[in-house]
Amino acid sequence: MPLPLLLIHAALLFAAAHCQLDSYPNCDRTFSCGSITNITFPFHGGDRPPYCGLPDFALTCLHGNTTELADTFRVLHLNQSQKSLLLARSDLYNNTCPSQLRNATLNTSYFSYNTLPQNEQLTMLYGCDTSTFNSTGRNATELGIGRDNRIKCNSTDSNLSSAFYWIGPVPSDPILNIISCNISVNVPMLKTAGDRLTNSTLSLGEALMQGFDVSYSVRDERLCSQCNNLGGQCGFIAAADQFICICGDRVCPFPLTLPPTPAPDAAPDGNRNTERSIGLFIAGAVLTGVGLGWLVFHCRQKRKQKLALMSSQTASKDISSSPSMRGLLSLPLSHYTTSIPSYPSTKSDFGRESSDFGVQVFSCAELEEATNKFDRSRELGDGGFGTVYYGVLSDGRVVAVKRLYENNFKRAEQFINEIEILTRLRHQYLVTLYGCTSRRSQELLLVYEYVPNGTVADHLHGKRAKSGLLSWPIRLQIAVETADALAYLHKSDIIHRDVKTTNILLDNDFHVKVADFGLSRLFPNDVTHVSTAPQGTPGYVDPEYYQCYQLTEKSDVYSFGVVLTELISSLPAVDTNRHRHDINLSNMAVNKIQNHTLHELVDSSLGFNTNSSVRRMATLVAELAFRCLQQEKDMRPSMQEVLDALNGIKDEDSNAHKVEIVDLCMDDDAGLLKGSTTSKSQDSLP
Repeated sequence: MPLPLLLIHAALLFAAAHCQLDSYPNCDRTFSCGSITNITFPFHGGDRPPYCGLPDFALTCLHGNTTELADTFRVLHLNQSQKSLLLARSDLYNNTCPSQLRNATLNTSYFSYNTLPQNEQLTMLYGCDTSTFNSTGRNATELGIGRDNRIKCNSTDSNLSSAFYWIGPVPSDPILNIISCNISVNVPMLKTAGDRLTNSTLSLGEALMQGFDVSYSVRDERLCSQCNNLGGQCGFIAAADQFICICGDRVCPFPLTLPPTPAPDAAPDGNRNTERSIGLFIAGAVLTGVGLGWLVFHCRQKRKQKLALMSSQTASKDISSSPSMRGLLSLPLSHYTTSIPSYPSTKSDFGRESSDFGVQVFSCAELEEATNKFDRSRELGDGGFGTVYYGVLSDGRVVAVKRLYENNFKRAEQFINEIEILTRLRHQYLVTLYGCTSRRSQELLLVYEYVPNGTVADHLHGKRAKSGLLSWPIRLQIAVETADALAYLHKSDIIHRDVKTTNILLDNDFHVKVADFGLSRLFPNDVTHVSTAPQGTPGYVDPEYYQCYQLTEKSDVYSFGVVLTELISSLPAVDTNRHRHDINLSNMAVNKIQNHTLHELVDSSLGFNTNSSVRRMATLVAELAFRCLQQEKDMRPSMQEVLDALNGIKDEDSNAHKVEIVDLCMDDDAGLLKGSTTSKSQDSLP
């Protein structure tokens, strides 16, 4: 068979096989082993299948606490934000005389280590013939081979006898050039460890256990970044040597933009035409395979859409006839549609918008399919009123589906309330509502945009806390953006009523999306407060609201004060393992501030004690949190005042002097803090 036809035939076979393998589950999981935690693409291993990363980035967990890379190197440290590793040879770890000696290398297409300035070369020679020393009358010391340069191996194996090591270049003495050694092993090591080895303050085994630095990079990384920004997970098909973007457990239906193709001039003149011809045939074959795969996908989707059409039409009728919705439906259409994002129309009818309700009405069947029947592995979070699942709609949108626990009057009220709030608002730091199910559906489901980077709580004291990604500038930016969203709500006559770090979502660039409006209240313009039974999360609830049943905008301000305290301390709002006076973080913060011991509250990793700029700004934020946590609501600033103060701190401009600078760690007067009262602790709310 001619080469072009053979290439096309092979490409079509691969495309057909690739279309059959349309499930790629578990790439949303992370790899964790001992101190190495929350590792994602390009690495794979553990619960992450091979297609979730690159072949050269395979991780293995040994004995539950030791991570190995490619079954050759022990991973001592891994920092994905800096794309760096600290590795040590597994065969030489605490063992300078292994039974099998070999040179181990990393793929230099991805990894760099020999050229890094912090590393140097160590050469280990085994089974050397030292008779040359005796015949020339030279001894090892004359050649720079001191006693400390010998490797002592307690073995009868001749390959492990008369062993030496050198740090850096091997000595160039002519006598050494004729020394015969059976095995030569080159190992990178840290220069700091090499210096200590030279000074005899570290043994050879200990120096090897210090490891060596490695930096890594991934080609076509823009594809992966684009995939993440669209809510997908990066994957890689080794057989095709290509990236894939996975939505849920399938390849995302939207295309990714490829980087520019290298110029033909890069090929030698003699091979240029041949390589160009082969490239064209391969490109044509791959495009043919992709076309076939898309055709299969399209046929399957068309069948699914027909099955779901009837249920969606029923759902649309249900929602318009529901008595609970009539109050909403009676409002003008423009009251809602201004905040609904516009998406390209599809041939699917079951995702169409209800012109009466202002948001898309989804059938339960469609959302079950989007979430793989609410698979537990797709759970994003579990709150007081429902569970949130990762999902992918038939039109390719990646979404978060909130499934309320019960379909009763109270849940229906929260369901309607959240829809009403979100359909009249549009703000860059508020989560977007895409749609919902019918009020009379079997289940109450809300569909939001998917925000991929977890919650602020996750990063401060949850499952992502060890990543160390929340630096002080990022925390301050989170505070500013959250305050901006809350100030916008208050200007719109809305009280959130459940402000907490688990309701503040983060995208891949750590920008804020405030979520969960089930408890929110529309605030009448002509009253100063509304009376309602306290609801919310213990540790965040305004004590005056808790005691007097009066809900005001200042209730959100108090809750935000707790959020500010979490941002500077990395501690949860409630922790029963703390001293009884410190169980509530708000009480703990007020006590630390009044006692001039702010340094005991601020997270030490932020550089509070070493960076004067961080110290100054963190002190100002703590003072602002103190004002927000005042027990009497009239003593608290408005949310707009809080936003202005935070912007002044962030910009370090002329606005900053308007906020009184009080060094809460010193023993001088505490300014406005002096004489303030401590908030009382709150019991758990019903």
